[in-house]
Amino acid sequence: MPSCSEWYALQVYQRLEKITALLLNQKGFDLFLPTYTVKRRWSDRVKIVEQPLFPGYLFCRLDLRERWLPVLTTPGVNSIVGAGKEPIAIPETEIETVRRIVRSATAAEPWPYLHCGDRVTISDGPLRGFEGILAEMKNECKVSIHLLQRSVAVVVDREIVLPRNVARPLTGPLWKD
Repeated sequence: MPSCSEWYALQVYQRLEKITALLLNQKGFDLFLPTYTVKRRWSDRVKIVEQPLFPGYLFCRLDLRERWLPVLTTPGVNSIVGAGKEPIAIPETEIETVRRIVRSATAAEPWPYLHCGDRVTISDGPLRGFEGILAEMKNECKVSIHLLQRSVAVVVDREIVLPRNVARPLTGPLWKD
């Protein structure tokens, strides 16, 4: 009989993703915890650390008809992500896409999910603190800033455009050598 196991996102306590993954792995579950590396600066040193690409989440392959209870009773697991009380499976192709990104030499990091029309804040540079509406996203972003029932479009680096209620970049400062 073919396996009916599918991938599901598990919401877990932030900063406990690795420990929770270890506990679930010990229970025999197939897990995926995508990570990226980042430089963190302390007062006396700079260290490269691995951080979850999706903070507060990890991915688990399971058959909901049989083995969901051991997952939910694992310390660190809050819930299986879904709509209401109905868990929603993640297509294998999406998991494989993230695996390919993590395995590639491409730098990847968490980033706010933005659409044209979203209210945004500029987080750095001479326009720091300005709020506007995201008008266009490419390598650079065009942000429409409103004043006196008029609009001025400014082009800024994509890295400094954040959702309106986020005061700083999600990953902290990044140092490039």
